[in-house]
Amino acid sequence: MFDKINLVPPPSAVSRLLKVIFFCGIFTSLSCGNLFHQPGQVPGRDLQQPEQKLSQILPQRTKDPYALFLYASRSENQGDYDSSIKFLKQAIELDPGSAYLNAKIAYLLKEKKEFQEALKYAGNCMELEPEEAEYRVLAGDLNALLGQDEPAIEQYEQAVRLARENHRIRLLLTTLLIRKGRFQDALKHLDNILEQNPDMVIAHYYRGRVNLELKSIPEAEKSFLAALKLNEKLEPALFDLGTLYQMAGRHVDAIETYEKLLRFHPQNLSVRERLVSLYLKAGLKEKAEKEINAIKGLSQPGGLDRQALGLVYLKQGRLDESIEELRLIVSAWPKDQKSRYYLAIAYEEKGDKEKAIENFALISPDSDYFTNARIHMAYLLESLKRLDEAIKAIREGIEKMKNKAELYLVLGSLYEDKKDYVKAREVLRDGLALNGKNTDLIFRLAVVLDKDNDKEGCLKYMKSILEIEPSHAEALNYIGYTYAEQGINLDEAMELIKRALNIKPESGHIIDSLGWVYYQKGMYAEAIKHLEKAAGLMPDDPTINEHLGDAYAKARRYKDSLDRYNKALSLGPSNSDILKGKISDMELRLKKGN
Repeated sequence: MFDKINLVPPPSAVSRLLKVIFFCGIFTSLSCGNLFHQPGQVPGRDLQQPEQKLSQILPQRTKDPYALFLYASRSENQGDYDSSIKFLKQAIELDPGSAYLNAKIAYLLKEKKEFQEALKYAGNCMELEPEEAEYRVLAGDLNALLGQDEPAIEQYEQAVRLARENHRIRLLLTTLLIRKGRFQDALKHLDNILEQNPDMVIAHYYRGRVNLELKSIPEAEKSFLAALKLNEKLEPALFDLGTLYQMAGRHVDAIETYEKLLRFHPQNLSVRERLVSLYLKAGLKEKAEKEINAIKGLSQPGGLDRQALGLVYLKQGRLDESIEELRLIVSAWPKDQKSRYYLAIAYEEKGDKEKAIENFALISPDSDYFTNARIHMAYLLESLKRLDEAIKAIREGIEKMKNKAELYLVLGSLYEDKKDYVKAREVLRDGLALNGKNTDLIFRLAVVLDKDNDKEGCLKYMKSILEIEPSHAEALNYIGYTYAEQGINLDEAMELIKRALNIKPESGHIIDSLGWVYYQKGMYAEAIKHLEKAAGLMPDDPTINEHLGDAYAKARRYKDSLDRYNKALSLGPSNSDILKGKISDMELRLKKGN
């Protein structure tokens, strides 16, 4: 990037003036009023008004662009950016062909965070000198600061084409490509850098990060190790290499890497927190306790850095200790959203629902934890039979975060539990208006339609899920089971359910559906085989127990059937009257001995 003061201007009126002045040695004779050093003055100060800004003592207009440039530079050195920009604008009016002046003002505007206006002058630079790579970089930087990643990438790519050997520009481009998830493009540029400069540590590290995102574990490890060979103390590389080993289940390697990191960077509390978890998994309780004590020693109760200890205790199930640490933090730092959120989680896990709700309610809408906090809050209120409060909590969440599909999903489920199917449908359709391909919302809407006795609508939406996601096991199973319940399309039902079972082979619900299709087809031995397996996987499901009782009854195993019906009744199904009738029938059959 250009130095803001010492740019070398391209040929223009200003640059020609610079050459004349310096070659002829007449710098101090330039007619600029009394600004510059005269006999008897201290250089750089005006005798009459030493503390005044330059803009207050200079003439408002001059026809000399170079003088204006000097005024601008002097104002900048005094920290008076507004005056500097004013002088530069006047200079550009007199010399519009100077890319140098346009770049100078763009950098000052960038410094003032006036990025949009700065971009206008950067555009002038590129028009005047389209082959100058650094002007492209300037435009790329400004677009990136404005959140306009695609135009920024385009400018950086142009700069790379103009300056292929400039690794700094490639790294800027790579950073944006990574941010946009264009990992393969990023890797091409990193490989290009490393081909020319194999000792660039940051390029090896970036390459490791990209491959870690791509789940290319061997390549990521290779790159991190290459970076560490060049700089064994590189904290981010050590941290990410330890993360890689954890992801790969190589806990011994992870421990060794984190221990090495702490030898160089003993203040890293996040690594100590991770080591506690790894030591406990390895049964190294003494080492885990040592790390906990180290965290305590490196932090003060109530300090933000004590958060790691609170989270360690939470993971260990030491809820009282976790609550104490996190409570102290939020008392001192009430706006610390992460500590507040995990304090609420700790209360929730302890069973103190009221305290949990109280803390979830304090999570700010601008926090990354807000959506999950509202969902936890709603389920806790629902468990306390305070359904209207749960609905209110989610509605407030939607008012703040209208684009979060999961909030519409929860609200729809709450209305569903309230048996207000009209409002449930309305809410779920509102969510789908934002994202029509959200299969979770579509599935929930289909279930609501089913409960509202709209089988046709239910099947329509379930089938639309398969158009978006053909391997959606729950939709496949739901359609198949619905057909089986109605005793129609049994061959198609079996095909759909078998597809679902290939995706989720240990699902008790799907196995039950397959058993029920066999039952409806009159294949009772096959039905019993599958229903017994389903009951083994889900012994407390009333529907599965009732289905198995029905299959036993068809096979004349009345005692087994009666046992299953009684168990189903004890589990509290909604169709208790029907079950009682089945139980009476089995008792009568057993009494008659037939």
